[in-house]
Amino acid sequence: MLFSRSRYPEAVSETPNVPATNRTVNSWALWDWATQPFNSVILTFVWVSLYLVSDSFLAPEVAAQNADGSLVCSQTTDAGTAYCTGLAELSANYGWVTFAAGIFILLLAPVLGQQADARGAKKRWVVLGTALLALIQFAMFFVYSDPQFFWFGAAAVALGSVASEIAGVSYNAMLFDVSSKKTVGRVSGLGWGLGYIGGIVALVIVVVLTELDWFGMDVSDGLAYRLIAVGAAVWTIIFSIPFVLWVPEPPARTDRPRVGFFRSYAVLVRDLRSLARNHRQTFWFLISSAVYRDGLAGIFAFGGILAAVSFGFSATEVMIFGVALNLVAGVSTIIAGRLDDKFGPRAIIVFSLITLVVSGLFIFFFREQGKAIFWIGGLILSAAVGPAQASSRSLLTHMTPASMQGEVFGLYATTGRVMSFLSPWLWAAFIGWFGATHYGILGLIIVVAIGLLLTLVFVRKPDTSEPELASV
Repeated sequence: MLFSRSRYPEAVSETPNVPATNRTVNSWALWDWATQPFNSVILTFVWVSLYLVSDSFLAPEVAAQNADGSLVCSQTTDAGTAYCTGLAELSANYGWVTFAAGIFILLLAPVLGQQADARGAKKRWVVLGTALLALIQFAMFFVYSDPQFFWFGAAAVALGSVASEIAGVSYNAMLFDVSSKKTVGRVSGLGWGLGYIGGIVALVIVVVLTELDWFGMDVSDGLAYRLIAVGAAVWTIIFSIPFVLWVPEPPARTDRPRVGFFRSYAVLVRDLRSLARNHRQTFWFLISSAVYRDGLAGIFAFGGILAAVSFGFSATEVMIFGVALNLVAGVSTIIAGRLDDKFGPRAIIVFSLITLVVSGLFIFFFREQGKAIFWIGGLILSAAVGPAQASSRSLLTHMTPASMQGEVFGLYATTGRVMSFLSPWLWAAFIGWFGATHYGILGLIIVVAIGLLLTLVFVRKPDTSEPELASV
C-alpha cells in the first residue's frame, strides 16, 4: 500500500468531517500521477521540445539547412544560422504565450480558491480543471506539422497549463484536509513522487512506441506527437477516477465570507492586507517562492530544449533522459518528504536551491565536454527540483492560516505566475545577448539564485509545534 494507516496512525485530517483514510490519501496523491504526462511528456521532454519548437514548424527552406543533422546550436559557429535562430525564436514565442496564460491565472486563481474555501467546492474545481485539461490534450491531435499551426499548438499548451493550475490550486489546498501537521511532508512528497514515477511510465511507453516505429504506421504530418497528446488525455481521465470516487469534498468553511465572484476581489485585497500585517512570514514566502518556482518552471520548460538544441540529443535520447530524470526526481522527492518531517521544509528548500544553482553552473561552464556533462548535471538538477517543489507546498501548509488554505494556495499559484515572465525573459535575453541557446542556462540560474536569497533573508523556519494552524 502506498500510505498504510497502520504504519502512519497520525495521518488524520485536522479538518472535521474529512477523514484521511488510507484510500483517501492514496487517491488524493494519485492525481499527481494522473496529470503528470501533461507535465513530463507534453511540456518538458517530448511534445514541446521535440515537436512544437522543432524544425517541424520552421519554414521549409530554413529547416532544409539542417537536413543532414550536422548543425549543433550550442556551437558558436552554428548558433547564428537561420536554422538555430529560428528554433530560438520558436522557444521565445512559446515562452511569451505561456506568460499570457499566466495572466489568466493571475486573475482567476486566488478568487477561485477563496470561493472554493467558502462554498466547499475544492474537489469540484479539481475535477473541472482536470476535465478541461483532458479535453485540451485531445485538441492537440489537430496540431499538424506546419508553421501555420504553431500558434494553435502553443495556445493549446498554454490553456492546458491554465486548466492544470486552476485544478492544482484546490488540489494543493486539499493537502491540509488529507494530512496532519506531523504527516504533511510525507503526504506531499508522496504526491510529487507518484507524479514523477507516472512520468517515467508515460515516457517509457513513448520510447517503446518510438523504437517500434509505431508498429509501421505512417506518422507523417506529426501524427506520432498528435497521438501522444491523445494518449496523455486518456491517461489523465483514467487515473483521476480514484480522486473523483474516493476523495471527499471538504466542508465549506463557515468563517469565510460567501460573496459573489467580483466581490471576491475586494475580499482578496482585504485578506492580503491582513496576511501582510498578521502573517508576514506567509506573505514573504509567497513572494520568495514565486521567484524560485519560476526558475524551477523554467528548468522544466527549457530543459528538454537545451538537450535537443544545445547538446544535440536525438529524440530517443531526450526521452531516455526524461525517464532517468523522473526516476531520480521521484525517488528523491519521496525520501525528501520524510526528511521534510524531520528537519523541516525550509531546510529542504534551501539545500535544494543551492544544489540547483551549483549544478546549473556546472552544466554551463563544462558544456564543451558534451552530452556527459548534461547527463551528470541534469540528474543532480532533477534530484533537487522535486524536493524543492514538494517542500514548498508543505511549508506553505505549515505557514497558512487555517481559514485561508484555498485562497492562499490560489495566491501561491498566482504569485508564481506573476513572476512567470522572469525565466522566459532572461532565457530569451541571454540567448539574444550572446547569440547561443546554451546561454539561456544563466538566465534560469539567476532566477533560482534570487529566490534562494529572498528565502534565506525573509523566510524563517516556521513553528510547527502547535496542533492547530493559526487563524486570521
